[in-house]
Parts: sequence; C-alpha cells; structure tokens
Amino acid sequence: MHTEKLSKLADTLIGSEIVKLGNQIRARIAAGDTIYNFTVGDFDPQVFPIPVELKDEIVKAYEQHFTSYPLADGELDLRQAVSAYYTKHLGFDYTPNEIQISCGGRPLIYAIFRTIVDEGDTVIYANPSWNNNHYTHMTWAKHCMVPTTPENEFMPTAADIAPYIQNAALLCLCSPQNPTGTMLNPDELRKICAMVVAENERRGPDEKKLYVLFDQMYWTLVYGDAVFENPVSAMPAMRNYTVFVDGISKCFAATGVRVGWSFGPAFIMAKMRAILSHVGGWAPMAEQKAVAKFLGNQAAIDNYMPTFKASLLYRLEAIYKGLMALKDKGYAVDAIQPKAALYLTIQIDLVGNKKPDGQVLTKQSDVTDYLLENAGLAIVPFSAFGADAENSWYRLSVGTCKTEDIAPMLQKLETALAQLS
Repeated sequence: MHTEKLSKLADTLIGSEIVKLGNQIRARIAAGDTIYNFTVGDFDPQVFPIPVELKDEIVKAYEQHFTSYPLADGELDLRQAVSAYYTKHLGFDYTPNEIQISCGGRPLIYAIFRTIVDEGDTVIYANPSWNNNHYTHMTWAKHCMVPTTPENEFMPTAADIAPYIQNAALLCLCSPQNPTGTMLNPDELRKICAMVVAENERRGPDEKKLYVLFDQMYWTLVYGDAVFENPVSAMPAMRNYTVFVDGISKCFAATGVRVGWSFGPAFIMAKMRAILSHVGGWAPMAEQKAVAKFLGNQAAIDNYMPTFKASLLYRLEAIYKGLMALKDKGYAVDAIQPKAALYLTIQIDLVGNKKPDGQVLTKQSDVTDYLLENAGLAIVPFSAFGADAENSWYRLSVGTCKTEDIAPMLQKLETALAQLS
C-alpha cells in the first residue's frame, strides 16, 4: 500500500462506483460465469446499434479526413444543427454561441460546476442521483442532499428543496432521472422554477445567482402517458438561470460516440469553453461532422426512435411485471412502474434473512452479493448514487438486456429468494 502524500483531491476522491462494479462483472463474465448484467447505463451495440445513417456519416467523415482539432466550442455546423433540433422539437431559440459541444455529458457537468461553484458554496441535489456527490466534492462545495421517497418516485419536490434554496449556488436536476427512470412532475417543476426565479429576484445585484443544472440526457426516452417538461418551457424566466446538459449518448444508443452538448446563457458557455479548452474535452471532429448531418435527417430519426423506444420499454415492462408477480407471491421485492430512460427502480429487502448455510444477511451489501452469487443478478444499489448504505433500492439498467434472458433471470431470482428463510 502506497503512503506517499498526493493532492487532497486525489486522496479523498472516490472513483465511479458504477464503473468499478461494471468492470468486476465483465471480468466474471469473461471467466465464464453466467451473469445477468444490469449495472452500467450503457448499450450493447449488438442489441441496440446506433442508427445506420449516423454510422454511415461517421465513416464518411473519416473518409473525408475530418481528423483535425475541432473548434473549442464545437464545430459551427453542429452547433447550428443542435440549435435547429431544439427549435423544432422543444420550441427553443438558443443560438450557436449559446451552445457548447463536448465529448459527452461528464466534461460538461464538470465545467458547469467549475464555472458556477466556489469552495464552500452549497449545491443542492436529490438523493439518490447520478454523480452530483462527486462533482460537489471535486469543487469543495457543501453537499445539500435532498432525500427522496418511493411515494414521490424518488424525485425531489419543491417542498423538499425550499428550506435550502437561500444559501445555494447550484441546484442539480435530472429528468428523466438517472438512476430511477422517473421524471419530475410538470406542476412540481413549475413550483421549483418559481422558487428559483423568486430567490434570484431577492438577491442583490452583487450576489451570485442561483443556477439550475438541468440534465435532460434521457428526454426523448419517455413512455406511455408520462410527460417531459423542462425549466425554460415551464417558465421562460428560467432561461437566465438554466444550464442544460444533453447529447446523443442515450437517445441514439451512442454512448461510445462521445458527442454531447450544453446550452444556456452565453456568458456561462464562454467560461465553460475556457475551462474545457484546458481540459481538452472535445468531441472528435469526424463525429461532430457526422452528428451535424444526422440531426438534420429527420426521416432517419423518425425511423429509428419508435423501434428503439419500444425495445427498451418491452424489457422494462417485462422485468417490472415479473417482479410484481414475485411480490404477489410474498417475496420481499418491489418496483416502480417504468416511466422513462433505460432504468427500472427495484427494491429487494432481504436484510435479516438466512441463507441455506445458516448465515444471516446482516447488511444490504450482503444482499447485493447474495443476488450476484445465487441469482447471477448484477444491479447497482442506490448507495452508489449517494443513498445510505442500508438503502434497499436498486437501479436496474436494460441497455445490455437480451429479451431471451428475462425469463431465466426471473426464474433464477425466484429460486434464490425461495432458498432464504
């Protein structure tokens, strides 16, 4: 074990729990174990390939030798395409200089934190939520974790947020939400927006404003009667205080293509651009050129999305119904009906049960290990998203799920549950 002193950040930062877990699962699969891997929020390209038109545009861009550095804020044709895409689909009027391109959402979120948050500032985010705890730590900000409940589908409410808003610099919202696959109720979002606008009107001209980081990476993956709403559409005055994060990773199953973008007030985009210019978090030139072409190909998008969404929803609903059947049989499992994204929120509450060998599952990590060892079921505990270690809820991701694996996975899970006493 190394004892050499490094930076405070290096010595205190925890790496991505999800990536670490995913790597462990892949190693077991490579060793020959049968594992139903529902951990990483990624897509198996053999199951969910990117649109063929996007693939063809990427190949064509490389053939045309688009391999140089891109512009620091992203290629103009891509920023124009993103602007037109939102005008068409969400009624936005963001100009290219209000849009920042990067290699996926992570560098953009980091840049937003670095642009807005100072050491000691308060950052509000839901518990659970994806990675906000780590970005808050990296900026030495104060964590304000707002607990959420299954009754509210693990989404924060205006009442939850209200006690902390006066002292905050940044409010992080994600809808549809990672890890839950649920969404902010439009009425609740409007209440939150009204609070933010009122708080910023209260603050003096020399005070830092309260900004909202709105991660809408999953906004196109909404099912049934669920309704997606964003802060600016909900309340136009939020345009001055909202910084969006979006991209192609989830909506086109293009996680590895690495093209994402942020949009918001131009002065914030300029500061983010300066930060990213030193980090080098650019999307590759060829991929930028390809995405610019693809976003303008509405026929290709319309051809791709219905089948893609239906395939995800089929998996989510099949597993949800299977878990509800187990619940009806008396097993200590539960789930929230899928609303969006590629995630299912499930509960497996087995602490205190005895295994066949007489050993007691004394903590939630024992439950996680038991499911992996005896059911081959790999899922991510909410503790990886900032929740308490003894929280019995999990994220199940279907991006790598083969339909033929659903029935045997549920059967193995029932067998493992039945062995407990």
